[in-house]
Amino acid sequence: MLMASCVTTETVNPTSSPSKREFRGAWIQCVNGQFVGMSTEQMQNTLSYQLDELRKDGVNAIIFQVRPECDALYQSEIEPWSRFLTGKQGVAPAPYWDPLQWMIEQCHQRGMELHAWINPYRAKTKTTRELDFNHIARKRTDWVFSYDGQYILNPGIPEARDYVCRVVDDIVRRYDIDGLHIDDYFYPYPAAGQVIDDDAQYQRYNRSFNNKGDWRRDNVNVFIKQLYKTIHDRKPWVKFGVSPFGIYRNEKNAPGVGSKTNGTQNYDDLYADVLLWVNNGWLDYCVPQLYWEIGHKAADYTTLIKWWNSHCGNRPLYIGEDLERTVKHSDPRNPEVHQMGAKFQLHRQCSNVNGTVLWYAKAAVDNVGNYGKLLRTKYWRYPALQPQMDFIDGKAPKAPRKVKPLRMSEDYVLFWTKPQGSGWKDEACKYVVYRFNADEKVDLSDPSRIVAVTTNNFYKLPYKDGKTKYVYVVTALDRMNNESKGVVKRVKL
Repeated sequence: MLMASCVTTETVNPTSSPSKREFRGAWIQCVNGQFVGMSTEQMQNTLSYQLDELRKDGVNAIIFQVRPECDALYQSEIEPWSRFLTGKQGVAPAPYWDPLQWMIEQCHQRGMELHAWINPYRAKTKTTRELDFNHIARKRTDWVFSYDGQYILNPGIPEARDYVCRVVDDIVRRYDIDGLHIDDYFYPYPAAGQVIDDDAQYQRYNRSFNNKGDWRRDNVNVFIKQLYKTIHDRKPWVKFGVSPFGIYRNEKNAPGVGSKTNGTQNYDDLYADVLLWVNNGWLDYCVPQLYWEIGHKAADYTTLIKWWNSHCGNRPLYIGEDLERTVKHSDPRNPEVHQMGAKFQLHRQCSNVNGTVLWYAKAAVDNVGNYGKLLRTKYWRYPALQPQMDFIDGKAPKAPRKVKPLRMSEDYVLFWTKPQGSGWKDEACKYVVYRFNADEKVDLSDPSRIVAVTTNNFYKLPYKDGKTKYVYVVTALDRMNNESKGVVKRVKL
């Protein structure tokens, strides 16, 4: 029996201008403790169920948290196992497994990308009471400052920045990830009565900066540039994504640049100059966390999505969506429904927005406010390929070879052979299968005709009685989701 590892949706119906290329991500976090106390089998079953449901919802990328506090949800010789996996930091899972490797395999089998999500600087969360003897905050206490119950690796220390890049290089080198993702935690969010203890580092490493804020921003800038180079020097195809806080600057602090908002700012409060990174090409995609509702007094969603669309177009722009807040608030123009539809309409109206990331995955799986059902039946009804990134590679691979249907016992299977290709830019890594009625024009721009996105070189055909003619088309995708020309095969099903 053939086990097809693919995204399938054999029911083919037309829809109004669906998007063929769109980043449809979901964050799966561990820091909330959702996996603590689960056995290996229970966690695998939980994740398998979530991935299956998210696939039905149309999700094509999983952003999986693997390093919440300088620890690891993967086998590491550098950092200890995470307590968010086993309950105690430094203790390996039993029975043993490697969650990151397992998730890569599971996502790829479902036609999804896997982006490994790390928190670069947080070394201890507020709720962690004990650190393993091998933890960096115990081995190098001089690299860490305490802030509001947390430990933070000091961004002003070059060796600390080098350390994080070494951890990332280890992940990128050993795992077949599609992306490396960091979130909004750089310098800590301001807390009343708390002071960042970095006077000594400022005196030692100030690089002629006369303003500590400018120095801190430059520390993060240097790190982002270094991290981007670390990733792409190791594997040029691994996408580097950043998910910053949703406000860059308020207009009152930066007239002519900031948004008409009134809240915490990336630039001024977190020392994260996101626009500099985008405009200098130090990241491959940006996912601002626009977690507020339309009509929020301090941070209106409409204001912010339009601001990011206008200012952040030099790299692919995706929007981080809070599902629970979206369904909690009604649409100002139609109080009978929540804001999901209005927000998706804004996405379509913003020309630089080409994707969405769901915060958080379990909320979609649990179908809060009918959000998951609306994704799979309306907004993400048909599959979507990842957006192209021509600045990394824009050349398509060659088309699949020897495409033909074969009888396999009781199955009727469409087979093909991997096309020739040398190097990561030319090598096919997965395939797209389209289906058309015999009298239809073959139009590969129509995603409603996609019946599978698969890493396999076969697709099981839905054979009935052999009386109805169909046209199948198979294309190849490379690492950057560039698509080859199609190979046409006519069959009777």
